[in-house]
Amino acid sequence: MKFGLLLPHFGMYANRERILTGSRLAEELGFDSLWVRDHLVFEPHAELENPNIVFYEALVTLTAVGAVTDRITLGTGSLIPFRHPIHTALSVGSLAQLVGDRIILGYGAGTFDHEFEAIGMPGIFRPELVESNANILKRLFAEDRVDYQDAHYKLEAISIEPKPPAPIPFWYCGSTPASARRAVRYCDGWMPGRTTLPTIAKRVEAMDKMAAEAGRSRPTVAVIPPTSIAKTREEAFDGLNIDGLLRWANERGKWWVKPPSGVFETAEDIEGSLIAGSPDDVVEEVVKFAAVEVEHLVFDLRLRFDRWFESIELLGYRVLPQLRELGLAE
Repeated sequence: MKFGLLLPHFGMYANRERILTGSRLAEELGFDSLWVRDHLVFEPHAELENPNIVFYEALVTLTAVGAVTDRITLGTGSLIPFRHPIHTALSVGSLAQLVGDRIILGYGAGTFDHEFEAIGMPGIFRPELVESNANILKRLFAEDRVDYQDAHYKLEAISIEPKPPAPIPFWYCGSTPASARRAVRYCDGWMPGRTTLPTIAKRVEAMDKMAAEAGRSRPTVAVIPPTSIAKTREEAFDGLNIDGLLRWANERGKWWVKPPSGVFETAEDIEGSLIAGSPDDVVEEVVKFAAVEVEHLVFDLRLRFDRWFESIELLGYRVLPQLRELGLAE
């Protein structure tokens, strides 16, 4: 498995020191990747975040992080298609030339209608925009004078320079059955955010079957679970809004595998959508992700951005070494 961190580039704790110093520390401690979210008009999730609307732009943040690190992979989890793909191609091509061959481009359809209404694109079936971006970016990254047309975009003899020095993996970010199908059809990876272990297992089983039928290898399976780590389990759970997470699961997790009761009622019912506890607890949880064939796990520490450096050190000094001993990390 590979292990990464979601960067604190949003909310009340987002600042230059946490982003850049934290990135260097993560690389020193042996993490494999660093990730950003994407929003245009940021509205924090009430069950996970405070109402602060600070949001450092995704690709700008990765460019700055790439300038102060050397090897660690830089990922978007996920980029939302409210940019024109020509703009994205130029930005990502420039980023790849500046920081090297270490980018993963995760794309998702986005949660909020208001971000597309703000740019005059209301009512579009956004998964189509993701596929359009995948097709256009692949060609612009590799070809000159690209002609392309679909229901959303028309390109005539478009070239961009600089191009990336190597192909950039394109991952589909989402937890629905359709997201997993799309990942198999035209992506290199599948990356849900919050979802449960039984849901991941069910999606992986379906992806294995679809990939075999298509004669291709299964896309990389990744996940970004919210994470709270502390020296003790009690401290890690202190202040967590479990009721809010359960409420979100019942309201928004309609595609998740349900518990026998049909209702998410306890923390155990949403196992996999939250990692919380001491370093030993976190190791036990990671083992469960390995059992459902997750290959890249990104710790989403937004619940503890106030303890960002402490959390990185607990993961880097106490969790990753145990995972290496178990053969789950390099």
